[in-house]
Amino acid sequence: MTTLLAFLVTLAVLIVVHEYGHYRVARACGVKVLRFSVGFGRVLWRRQAHPDATEFTLCAIPLGGYVRMLDEREGPVTPAMREQAFNNRPLRQRVAIVAAGPLANLLLAALLFGAANWAGIALPKAVLGAPAAGSLAERAGMQAGDWVQATSRNGQDWRDTDSLLDLHEQLAAALAQGEKLHLSVSDAKGHGRRELLLDMERLKGAEMDASLTAKLGLGGPFSEPVLGRISAGGAAEQAGLKEGDRVLAVDEATVQDAASLRQLIRASGSAGELRAQQWRVQRGSETLVIEVRPKLVSEADKKIGRIEALVGAAPEMVLQRYGFFDGLLRGFERTWDVSWMTLKVFGRMLIGEASLKNLSGPLTIAEYAGQSARLGLAHYLGFLALVSVSLGVLNLLPLPMLDGGHLMYYLFEGLSGRPVSEWWQTQLQRAGALILMLMMALALSNDVARLAGLH
Repeated sequence: MTTLLAFLVTLAVLIVVHEYGHYRVARACGVKVLRFSVGFGRVLWRRQAHPDATEFTLCAIPLGGYVRMLDEREGPVTPAMREQAFNNRPLRQRVAIVAAGPLANLLLAALLFGAANWAGIALPKAVLGAPAAGSLAERAGMQAGDWVQATSRNGQDWRDTDSLLDLHEQLAAALAQGEKLHLSVSDAKGHGRRELLLDMERLKGAEMDASLTAKLGLGGPFSEPVLGRISAGGAAEQAGLKEGDRVLAVDEATVQDAASLRQLIRASGSAGELRAQQWRVQRGSETLVIEVRPKLVSEADKKIGRIEALVGAAPEMVLQRYGFFDGLLRGFERTWDVSWMTLKVFGRMLIGEASLKNLSGPLTIAEYAGQSARLGLAHYLGFLALVSVSLGVLNLLPLPMLDGGHLMYYLFEGLSGRPVSEWWQTQLQRAGALILMLMMALALSNDVARLAGLH
């Protein structure tokens, strides 16, 4: 229910803001607006103050909306109303009306990012667990417990890393642009600062998913190898392990963090049969050696070991909160950064340098809407801002059927002194509709593949 409600609120906010941008500027330019609709199809609710006023409607299919303006190309207009017809307004006003929708989404994104900054978000600190064997991070010299304090694209202009989320966003941006990423790291206390280099160029065009995160070696936050809640009757309790035990080694392999401990536990069943492990555990001031026999279970057609206990302490968190002006400024900066990165990803997909799996549809949006809503208001506002940026940038693409396509018509009109002919507009609209249908089908197939675990 939370997922559905968060998804519907997301759609409602983004659609209303987008169409209100068109509506507000159209009214300011003296254009008569006949209908403001949220959704398509059968009308569920309508309101019209008087016969000459704008009709506001809510329709059955909530995947979009529209503003219908008086226009001689769509029906007869009385001579007294010709001045209020969209097609009779000066070119600059038509450009402003069409551009107002996507620009309203970008403005909304900046304000939402700002609001999230004011509310404050508790995020894991950019202290990383042990890098995966053979990963870029391991080859670069990353170690368990390293704190990434800043990043740079050129090794000179450094940007402070506020949290693990911030670091992942910098990784995604460098990956999308096929650039190397310099990291300024220290230990968890801030000592021994040094510079590392992640050679992201070799992963150019790859999708930022779980498998790529593993290749990079920069996954989850650092977590101490401490045992939490012990399940009654489980393998951990049977071995005599207790909550609060710190695991130092397993079969003489030093345990660096909770992630490496989990890997060692899982590996105990890799041979398909139960294998006991010798654990060296610190309990208070004592160091104990305990034989542990993980339970053998099946997962994705593989045999793995489990001890039926919570493994790992909670990661260190940081609260990101900013004052009014600083938070708002960062909101506009983030909107620009995300817009530029989104545009670059679209361009790279177009020329085949980025995976088409980066396209997401309504199922993925709904899933992330629910997840962010459960994390709290600030997280949901940040998610809403990201989707608003995507909608704004998408609508500015020069594709017929989108606002960017109409802006291209007006650019042609401004340069040539004459509008695009009706025949060309019809052909381009058909081509644009086909492209959009293919994009929607691809995005939906990506959604289904993700939910089925195929991506």
